[in-house]
Amino acid sequence: MKATSTLIALAFALSMPFATAAPDGTAPKKKADPAKIFKRKDKDHDSLLSKDEFEKGGREAAKADKIFGRKDKNNDGKLTFAEFTAVPKKKHKKATE
Repeated sequence: MKATSTLIALAFALSMPFATAAPDGTAPKKKADPAKIFKRKDKDHDSLLSKDEFEKGGREAAKADKIFGRKDKNNDGKLTFAEFTAVPKKKHKKATE
């Protein structure tokens, strides 16, 4: 009976999620909230990101311009929240015969 209780407790303990620390011992980084990032970048509060608003805060201009162009699906020069958060479709390589 004692062995069964120990096994059940051990199985329960092993099924619990573990918090992992980064290799340097710090807590793992939380994933950024896209809504907060969008709101922070939207300086004029029009619920759209212009190319200037999108580019500010990090990326090199050429890379940001390329990303902006891919996300701006309707080519109006602004990103809606849906365009900002859209995940690009993966390109599938065609099998060569």
